[in-house]
Amino acid sequence: MLPEKLQIKFASLPENIHQVEQFVENICDQYNINNTYFGNILIALTEAVDNAIIHGNKKDTSKYVTIGFESKPEGLVFSVSDQGSGFDPASVPDPTDLKYDEKSTSGRGMFLIQHLADKFEYKKNGTIAEIVFKISSINNELACERIKQLKQYSQQNQVKESRK
Repeated sequence: MLPEKLQIKFASLPENIHQVEQFVENICDQYNINNTYFGNILIALTEAVDNAIIHGNKKDTSKYVTIGFESKPEGLVFSVSDQGSGFDPASVPDPTDLKYDEKSTSGRGMFLIQHLADKFEYKKNGTIAEIVFKISSINNELACERIKQLKQYSQQNQVKESRK
């Protein structure tokens, strides 16, 4: 059983991106997340880590990328942080804009993350990307309903036992 909070940290080397898959796999196995959500989470986190390594830390191997995970009532919350100087997310071009330079790859990762996740925002001057997938609420609602039914059953049995 995984804890409700996890974190991994690795040097800003592009070959370290493989660690994202194992991290996501472990979480998805623990929370019984299906292939569709697994793919969305994996692609979004891979893009965010790639951005952190290349744009944030400028592939400086003395700097680290940290991926955090926390299960919260609103969903599964991931954060990807780098040790770069930050940036203004509003300055990144929209790849769907007709004036967008087709040869540029700038903004495509952010666009993907925004459309795969339920919530996506940058914090701390753009050095932390917070990505939320609202899927734990499904399991949370189911668990709450089961707890309620179990309590009702237990109360009914207590009443029956007290009548004997």
